[in-house]
Order: sequence, then structure tokens, then C-alpha cells
Amino acid sequence: MPLALLALAVGAFGIGTTEFVMMGLLPEVADDLNISIPTAGHLVSAYALGVVIGAPLLAAVTARMSRRSVLIGLMGLFVAGNALSALAPDNGWLLAARFVSGLPHGAFFGVGAVVATTMVAPERKARSVSLMFLGLTVANVAGVPVATLMGQHLGWRATFLGVSTIGLAAIAALALLIPHDHTHTAPAAGLRGELAALRSVPVWLALGTTVAGFGALFSAYSYITPMLTESAGYAGSSVTVLLALFGVGATAGNLLGGRLADHSLRGTLFAGLASLVAVLALFPLLMSTTWSAALAVVLLGTAAFATGSPLQLMVMEKASAAPSLASSANQAAFNLANAGGAWIGGLALSAGFGVTSPALAGAGLAVLGLAVAGAAYAVDRRRAPAPGRERIIATHVPQESEALHR
Repeated sequence: MPLALLALAVGAFGIGTTEFVMMGLLPEVADDLNISIPTAGHLVSAYALGVVIGAPLLAAVTARMSRRSVLIGLMGLFVAGNALSALAPDNGWLLAARFVSGLPHGAFFGVGAVVATTMVAPERKARSVSLMFLGLTVANVAGVPVATLMGQHLGWRATFLGVSTIGLAAIAALALLIPHDHTHTAPAAGLRGELAALRSVPVWLALGTTVAGFGALFSAYSYITPMLTESAGYAGSSVTVLLALFGVGATAGNLLGGRLADHSLRGTLFAGLASLVAVLALFPLLMSTTWSAALAVVLLGTAAFATGSPLQLMVMEKASAAPSLASSANQAAFNLANAGGAWIGGLALSAGFGVTSPALAGAGLAVLGLAVAGAAYAVDRRRAPAPGRERIIATHVPQESEALHR
């Protein structure tokens, strides 16, 4: 695999760290700024809002620019947002800074995924995307725990200065490792043309699969701590280690999904979603003992992230006229899944169905994801040209095909 993928992974590592570290630093931030924990929790939402707004917007307005330059510029915005977070004098400024930090998130992964696939052979596209996402999953194993410890011992502001340093390292890596001959830009269709590419039903079905599938993950993962402490019997001090196990599972699932999707994209997606249904449905049983609960955390990460690369690649292929915009929109869908899944899991808890009920709600969402993926498959089959027509088309465009490959 090209060394340039390492530059994308470094950027993904920094983004993954800053996205999730705030959850571990809420007490420190709340105490320093004299606000309540629930008020500090809005800082998590501010980042997610930045992702949802920034992902399609920045991808659309930069569509006619060099993708290499776009990636470097997005990391520059990332550095600025985290530096402003470290210097924020009060909660209002910190909210604004977290929003700014979230703006480049989706567009970076979206444009980065397109760049990654242009640097490898067609049969290795999904694997290249999974290697970029490796930075995100490794952030959950190492970046977030280390950044949390830094914030607890040196102050939360030191954490965001440290994340800014990671962003600067990513900028240097992108400038050095992304070759200039991979600065291809999208067709000059303009913003209207970019948005028109998203009107396709298959694109929206792929995005819907992302929302339902990852909503299933976050329905359970958002409430994993009470499951581990109240149902499995773990001490609160053990949760950090168990969350690192989730990161290990997510890393393994991400790499496995990328490798398998290069052989069968649709098959990998269906298998991943089916595995997610099974794992979440078994959560009440698995959370009854300590060892099986640890296994459940690993399996949850593996099953969920095995679908990441296939979904990203599927969205890009369905919107071939605007792959950067569609890929970025998929990251926005991921964050909508985060918020929606947590909300649905909370409804199950509030209804008094038990501490493991968010996992069962997640299993229902994963079934919905399978249904949407099945609908997308049916639409594709209906739209596929007949074999005879494919041959007719092929005989009429040999000159164009030869020109494209010259």
C-alpha cells in the first residue's frame, strides 16, 4: 500500500482523538469553567453539529480545488479549532471552538477516501479506505486514553494543544507524502452539479444504511458503562480498559471489512450488519458475566466497523459524479447515527426496560439497516442493464474507452 495512506491515517488519528476525548474530560472542563456536567455535555453536541454541517458544505465548495490542497487546508482548520479550544476563556467560546473543530471532520474523511482509492488498484479500493480509517480506530485504543490522562494531570487545555500538534504533524505528512499527481479535482460541474449527484435513490439508500447501521452501534455503545458496571459487575475503574478493548475490536473489524469488501462489497456489508444484529441481540446474556461482557465489547466493535469501509465505498460508487461530496455526506450520516442511536437507546432505558435494553433497541436498528441495504440491492438489480444491452453499448463506445485509458 502507498506510504501516502499513512498521512491520511495520521490526520484520522488526530480527528478521532479530538472527537471522543471530550467525553472523558467533561468533569475537568465543567470544574474549570464553573458549569454543570450536563452543560459541558453540549460541547460534544457542538462538535457533532460542526461535522453534520461542515461535511457536505466544505466538500461541495472545495470540489473544484486540488484534493491535496483541500486535505491540507482542512487539517489547518482542524488545528485552528483545537488551538482555539485550548485558549477559550469561557464556555461560549469553547462551544464555538468545538463547532469549528468539527467542521473539517467529515470533509477530511470524505475527500481522503477518494484520494486513497485513486492511489491503489481497483481491487484494493476498500482496503485503502480501511487503512485511512485505521487512524480513527487506533485513536480509540491509544489516542483517547492518553489524551484523557494528559487532561486529568496537566489540565484539559494541554490536551487540545497536544491534539493541535498531531494536526500539524498530519499537515507535514500530507504535504510530504501525498504526491502532486494525485491532486485530481472533480469535474467542473459547479456546486449545483455536485448537489444534483446526490439526488440518486441508491445514494440515499446507502446513506440510510449508514444511519441505521451505526445508529445500532451507538444505541448500545452510548450506555455501555452502566451495562458493564450494573449488569456485568465491573468496577467503574475498569471501564477505561474495556473501552480500549472496543477500540481493538473496531480496529480488527475495520481491517477485516476492508479486505473482504475488495472481494465482495455487498456480501461484506450484509454479513457485517447480520453479525451486528446477532451481537446486540445476545447482549443481555453476554452482560451477565465479566468474561462474556468483555467479549461482547470486542465483538461489538468488530461487527460494527466491519461495515465502515463497504458503506463508504458504496456511497462513493453510487455518486460517481461527486464522490467527495457523497463520501463526506456519509460522515454526516455517521454523526446523525451517533445522536439518533443514543436517543433511541435512552428511550429504551427511560421506558424501564432494563440496563441492557439499549442493545436490544440497537438490534432493531441493525435489522432496519439490513432492510435498507436489501432495498438498495433490489434497486440496483432493477436498474442494471440487460446483458444483451451491455454488449450493444460496449460495441458502440470502443473509441471512448480507448481514449480514457490512453
